Amino acid sequence: MRKTICMATGMMALALMAAPALAQSGFTSAYTDFNLDECLVLEADDFGAEWACPGYKGFPMLVREGDLRFAVAFGFNPDANVVGFQTLPPFNYIAGKVEWRLSNASGRWMPVATIMRYFTDGMDDESDEGQILVVTQIANGNSCHIAHIDARANKNANELARQAADAAGDFDCASDEAEIIGAFGAY
Repeated sequence: MRKTICMATGMMALALMAAPALAQSGFTSAYTDFNLDECLVLEADDFGAEWACPGYKGFPMLVREGDLRFAVAFGFNPDANVVGFQTLPPFNYIAGKVEWRLSNASGRWMPVATIMRYFTDGMDDESDEGQILVVTQIANGNSCHIAHIDARANKNANELARQAADAAGDFDCASDEAEIIGAFGAY
């Protein structure tokens, strides 16, 4: 009897270990470098430019600059998004890394949101420059900014951004506005 129980327990443990990732749904991060010099220029004129940039495992990023403001769209059909391209009110630029929030709810790791650091113009001097973590939901036809976090005003800005990114999917880009999370004094 005891041997049968041990065998059954062992078989159950093996079955649980072999269960698909769907049963172990969660979130994780992956990082890609962002450097416009490594992107393909699609258009450029005196008023702005547009680049195609590599993202997480070939997931496309389309970057636009106009009026000294940057906007980034993600996915295979960024023009299908109900809100189009979004940016921040002050002059800004982006650089560095892209944090991709991945979910395995579908049984494989897929991007559901990104976190990018935007640097905003300090109107008076460089010491006045702001840093905003922009959380963007990635969903076909429904990709948009869902949260803005002032990286200088919040010690836990990265954690706040990850929490917002992990809530992506329920946001309606047509009717919801990006949430300001935490203390905010960037502009």
